[in-house]
Amino acid sequence: MPELPEVETITRLLRQGSDTAPRLVGLVVRDAQVFWERTLETPSIGEFRRRITGQRIRDIRRRGKFILFELTTDTLLIHLRMSGDLLVEAASSPIQPLHRLALYLDYDLRLAFNDPRKFGRVWLVTDAEIVLGSLGPEPLEPDFTAGELHQRLVSHRRQLKPLLLDQSFLAGLGNIYADEALHLAHLHPQTLSDSLSYPQSERLLQSIRTILQEGIRRNGASIDWVYRGGDFQNYFRVYQRTGEPCPECGTPIHRILVGQRGTHYCPICQDGGR
Repeated sequence: MPELPEVETITRLLRQGSDTAPRLVGLVVRDAQVFWERTLETPSIGEFRRRITGQRIRDIRRRGKFILFELTTDTLLIHLRMSGDLLVEAASSPIQPLHRLALYLDYDLRLAFNDPRKFGRVWLVTDAEIVLGSLGPEPLEPDFTAGELHQRLVSHRRQLKPLLLDQSFLAGLGNIYADEALHLAHLHPQTLSDSLSYPQSERLLQSIRTILQEGIRRNGASIDWVYRGGDFQNYFRVYQRTGEPCPECGTPIHRILVGQRGTHYCPICQDGGR
């Protein structure tokens, strides 16, 4: 958490702005501060401040769970990890205790990376592929086909849930949306990937896309104090609904550990394919 829909929502807000938040594309970075040294993966703090100062934000986009700021000459990448968030605030406002890094922008604005658990990371690189090169395909890209997903699935012999969480297999899925997509696809989370038929793979891809698109439409899910603003949590099919009735058959939702991750599923609707 946050996962693809939450990261996409944050990216869209920073790129486009809203009635209450300014658009950051086109603004110039006037200065930078690093308050927690380990937040910055590369380069050194001194080089980071020197290189980023004076660069203009040309675009803001998402890749997997990364937020990318395309600058004049470099790319700034931010991974929010467990508890990170990006806040746009007045540059003159007090620095909050949980701020780990800040960019000072035009119009007395500050973009602050707030991260209570300190797991989030930031990179400033000349080539984003240095960081992103190992990521798998984007599930929402139109040119990612069911045939490609099927080939990737049958080339592994792994349980479905851990494989879908592997960012080198598919970029952006996390615990919430994997559980939701597997339920919609009627696939058990422990099904072995190489046992899936082509129609099952096709149904899985459509289910992943449906769940992610609905999550984005609802601005993601707000299930704890970290991420704010979304309401997809009100429409969960199985995630965190242990003991509640399945929306399709009424059977109580079960919770098990799969790959050391809490996993929610319906034992009736998702029995096939194991």
